[in-house]
Amino acid sequence: MTEAGSGNLGPVGDKAGPGDTTAGMASAAAANGVAPGHILVLGECLADLAPAGGTAEDLLPGRAAGRRAGGATGAAPGATIREVVGATGPSGRDQARQNLVALPGGGPANIAVGLARLGAPCTFAGRFSRGGFGPWLRRNLVDNGVDLSFSVDADEPATIALVTLDSHGRASYTFYGPTTADWQWAPSELPDLGGQHHGGRAVKPAVKAVHTGSLVLALEPGAGAITGWLGDLRQNGRVLISFDPNVRPGFVGDLAAYRDRLTEVVRNSHVVRASSEDVEAVYPGAPLRAAAEKWLSLGAALVVITEGPDGATAFREDGATVHCDPPPVELADTIGAGDAFTAALLAYFGDHGLLDPSRIAHLDEAQLRAAVTQAVAGGSLTCSRVGADPPSRAQLDRFLADQG
Repeated sequence: MTEAGSGNLGPVGDKAGPGDTTAGMASAAAANGVAPGHILVLGECLADLAPAGGTAEDLLPGRAAGRRAGGATGAAPGATIREVVGATGPSGRDQARQNLVALPGGGPANIAVGLARLGAPCTFAGRFSRGGFGPWLRRNLVDNGVDLSFSVDADEPATIALVTLDSHGRASYTFYGPTTADWQWAPSELPDLGGQHHGGRAVKPAVKAVHTGSLVLALEPGAGAITGWLGDLRQNGRVLISFDPNVRPGFVGDLAAYRDRLTEVVRNSHVVRASSEDVEAVYPGAPLRAAAEKWLSLGAALVVITEGPDGATAFREDGATVHCDPPPVELADTIGAGDAFTAALLAYFGDHGLLDPSRIAHLDEAQLRAAVTQAVAGGSLTCSRVGADPPSRAQLDRFLADQG
């Protein structure tokens, strides 16, 4: 499988319908006799400006494509910037232009949509601009069945990321910030999960797990507020904490300071999901096992590292490892693959009553292999579709069944 961060969240291709969302679909947890609990995802929800095209080949640099992202398989809820390459300007000279489509994105928001499509009750905590892209980003999450009762209305504008694809369809991002809405969290805006309250209201059903990471922990003032909040949650001990660093070196700035913060966040996390690219960015030249063992020694109970087309390896506190190779797929692009992996991993834990710190610490090999197998399948399936288009429960189950 392959890695990516933010991408489009629209119902592209064989999309999840109303019956596949949290509101209209009984979670697989119920089928397993498990009482479902909400997973709270906290982080950025931003607007991606991506090359407009229907296939990875169309999206490559130099390819002028007149179709919106999603191509023949369906239309994402994006606004196309329809500029033609080589258009003639007022001066009579050719102007270099590019077709772009605006798509809802952000790694944590991708994960929230992925969870909801898999039937996992999910709440997203984000800071949504009152104007510009903000209402559109908010509406897309609601349309995908994500609860937004923990989210905040913000005066700052939404963040924008420019997406670039290389000759293999791998995505990279240029972010426009950091004074935008996503990074301005104040302690008073974060939910009180120790008492299971938010905004003076009791939280029902109770939040059993929190997932965060990506750029929201890279920039102040929000990064400091969220880091302290996670420390309080870990000390309380009632909520499972999952963390995905999703490192963007060009956006982090002071890497040494970021490494110190990452160490503190890992110390307060039970599950860490990272890519081999994340490890290389934070610990250049370090073997994956060495990074995993460091994070386990800091306090994580489970570390899962994805390795692109080489699959993923899970590392436990007792030194045991589980590796899963990805099923073969025809690559469309890598946008959102890592986020789909994380969503499928957390959904498995939720479906099997494992959203609990003590249960994660004592996963047996069979449970862990099944969880990573589902996660790898979710990431691989997303790689076969244009953009960050995480699968529904029915799609993922069918894909797993086809793999035998």
